Amino acid sequence: MAPGIPFLIMTFAVAGLMSSAAAAPDSVCYGTSSHGRLQGGVQLPERGKNFVAYSPMGTEMGRTWVHAAVARAMLASWQQLDTAAPGVIYVYGETGHQAGGPMPPHRTHEAGIAVDFMVPVRDASGRSVRLPASVGNKYGYAWEFDAAGKAGGLTIDYEALGEHLVQLDRAGKQLQAPIGRIIFDPRLMPALFKTRHGAELKAMPFMRTQPWIRHDEHYHVDFVVPCQPFNG
Repeated sequence: MAPGIPFLIMTFAVAGLMSSAAAAPDSVCYGTSSHGRLQGGVQLPERGKNFVAYSPMGTEMGRTWVHAAVARAMLASWQQLDTAAPGVIYVYGETGHQAGGPMPPHRTHEAGIAVDFMVPVRDASGRSVRLPASVGNKYGYAWEFDAAGKAGGLTIDYEALGEHLVQLDRAGKQLQAPIGRIIFDPRLMPALFKTRHGAELKAMPFMRTQPWIRHDEHYHVDFVVPCQPFNG
């Protein structure tokens, strides 16, 4: 583990953002993301200095729980992004239930090791803003970005997106939760791979085929955490 990581975790604990992940026994996942459950999960904080949950209602409904190792990787990455991508607002989407199990309409998210992240966007003035979420747009999941990465006066911030994946990948490898798969609309990948971290991003485990839904307004990340067998 890198020397700076324990300090990062301690920083979040003092701020009240990491206390549950740091104090609780480590989580145990069973089965797989598509058929499994979770024990000892951690609910992600609703907001931090540079990140926010997609919906307060989603948090209240218990749809933002993850494996503790995943929580540590996510929080450490946001800490790094405060310096690597200052001023950018990151939004995370749905993750899973406290005990895992099915979470419609998702096909996965059952073991606390899958997380949706809403694309970082900039408004017409170039300012980083959170992707608007409401009942009318399915809490952000109904946005439709065109081939240029634009929708409703917003533009996908590919540099910020790439920086997030790089920092998340590095933190995950250090904190025993490496990235196993990334799902993002293949039609938007070329723009992402043209960013300054393009070469590093190309080496990451993106699903190269067209996903069952577009994944243009969010990118799905599966983390690799050892799970116990599940017979449920």
